[in-house]
Amino acid sequence: MAADFLDDPHLWLEDVSGDEPLAWVRARNAETLAELAAGARFTELREEILEVLDSRDRIPYIRRRGELFYNFWQDAEHPRGLWRRTTLDSYRAGQQGGAPDWELLLDVDALAEQEGENWVWAGAAVHRPEYVRALIKLSRGGADATVVREFDLRTRAFVDPAQDGFTLPEAKSRVSWIDTDTVYVGTDTGPGSMTTSGYPRVIRRWRRGTPVTEAPPAFEAAETDVSAFAYHDDTEGFERDLVGCSPDFHTSREYLLRPDGSHVLIDVPADARTDVHREWLLVRPRSPWILGDGSLRGGMSTAATTHPEGSLLAFGFDDYLAGGRTATVLFAPTASRSLSYHVWTRHHLILVVLEDVATRLEVLTPQRDWASAPLPGGPELCATDVVGSDPDHSDEYLLDVSGYTQPSALLRGEVS
Repeated sequence: MAADFLDDPHLWLEDVSGDEPLAWVRARNAETLAELAAGARFTELREEILEVLDSRDRIPYIRRRGELFYNFWQDAEHPRGLWRRTTLDSYRAGQQGGAPDWELLLDVDALAEQEGENWVWAGAAVHRPEYVRALIKLSRGGADATVVREFDLRTRAFVDPAQDGFTLPEAKSRVSWIDTDTVYVGTDTGPGSMTTSGYPRVIRRWRRGTPVTEAPPAFEAAETDVSAFAYHDDTEGFERDLVGCSPDFHTSREYLLRPDGSHVLIDVPADARTDVHREWLLVRPRSPWILGDGSLRGGMSTAATTHPEGSLLAFGFDDYLAGGRTATVLFAPTASRSLSYHVWTRHHLILVVLEDVATRLEVLTPQRDWASAPLPGGPELCATDVVGSDPDHSDEYLLDVSGYTQPSALLRGEVS
């Protein structure tokens, strides 16, 4: 096997940022464009698609951050995009025939022209709960690597690095807020800082006004892992820090980071997906998971139970870390039912279920022993997605509904 690997004539393409592999890719791209992009039909298709993508009749989808709703908008006049926000009342007025009163935060087209850069918006992490600072990611031409710059939402301007604004040069970075003056960051700080996949290997706790290279490590992955990660949960009363790594694109290991710097493994199957929310740990196995071994604990038998892939299980987070394995089954798949995903509101959990390929919404209430009830999701035979919620303060949720005879519609509701 090793000999076959060494004899691979394409092994030189593994150098994903090397000049020769990139030249080879550009040549293959040119061949493809010459074959597929020539002719009138390609031009017609491109213009038809752009007409749809640039239509002003599109729904400006929103995301709640505090009391305001944020939107990133692109059209023919603003192909790079506008980052903006408004109030719920203003947004509703706009959907009733008027125009929402948008507050423009950042015009990416104007920024690109001003700085002479081919900037592409790659997202923003806004600090909670004040929502006055953001870490904006911009890529050159849509590359994986991004530049990170701190942005002041009050002045609608970038924070000068000379004034201790958080700034990172182009790299495949990970960055997230801990508090107003501290972030978790994984970036290229020299040899050993990145994995062989080109993503952060070391996650550091970076304090404002200090060099990132001197920030103390919070977690280190193996060099052969895909990436390391870390994030701070600032939910009031449940503040915690979680770190971990992805050995490959299908598995992960996650740890609770103690204040003393020690790590406590969240011991679930490597291919399972986890969600830590308030006092709960939700686990969604992607292969059969056997819990219990028939032994006695606390005077009670722990009979072995196999939970199939696609299940959703709930545990008390602290109890699970202490060794408890008592699971509440929130969803069990059948031949005709599967779980697409789940979304939290302040007091409830919404399940998005496919039943005979039709979307069904169910709402569970943890404070009532996970009592379940159907949640109206729009007309029958429509595709329904939960595109927003407010897990910190309310039971608001936003639905995107569309179907064969139903144009896309954005609906707002509150779980009662």
